[in-house]
Amino acid sequence: MTPPVVALTDVRKRFDPAAPPALDGLTVSVPQGHVLVLLGTSGSGKTTALKTMNGLVRPDSGDVRVLGEDVHRADPVALRRRIGYVIQEGGLFPHFSVLDNVVLVPRLLGWPLARRVERGMELLRLVRLDADLVRGRRPADLSGGERQRVGLARALAASPPLLLMDEPFGALDPLTRRRVQDDFKELHQRLGTTAVLVTHDVPEALRLADEIAVLDHGRVVQQGTPAEIRQSPRAGFVQEFLAAALP
Repeated sequence: MTPPVVALTDVRKRFDPAAPPALDGLTVSVPQGHVLVLLGTSGSGKTTALKTMNGLVRPDSGDVRVLGEDVHRADPVALRRRIGYVIQEGGLFPHFSVLDNVVLVPRLLGWPLARRVERGMELLRLVRLDADLVRGRRPADLSGGERQRVGLARALAASPPLLLMDEPFGALDPLTRRRVQDDFKELHQRLGTTAVLVTHDVPEALRLADEIAVLDHGRVVQQGTPAEIRQSPRAGFVQEFLAAALP
């Protein structure tokens, strides 16, 4: 059996001794090629869980394994260069051109210039941008949807085996959000990249996930396919959360 790309086991993290833990025995795994959505309200532990996966947050206890490695014994720089990271508005460097933003990781990995340019242009086209038109522009010259597509292209530049996505579509208007979600779904079907996506948006989770883990107070309270979550939400928090979000 192929081991999971990401596996968190009984992970606990408390930032403030006087406050409840951010993660409270979190256990979750992601098979190769799947999109796992971490779904929950603000403060449920979603982003903290995501940051444990690339070593930005070190848990107090528990086991975190990503791409076959114990995250806190791995070389953090080498590990993060194998992980694509997408956040709201793409997290682009404002003084870099679009193309330079996209090929940042390949440049750090020492790819030759011609190969970087070829890869960057290929990816801009892949995310439905006019590569010749936008390659020399700065992020401020782009719309929100265009910046998000550039951020996705950058995350894919070195063909990472894992994407971590933190509220990647949250800053977009509803129509643009739907279009970029559709682009992500199509890219995932084409490339088969494993992804973990954080959101509080229930319809988004149902549309994009292969599996949903619903978090509350730092632990998974229900996990299943979108159909399972929608049709059989667990009584209590999950039922209330879905009822508030769905018509």
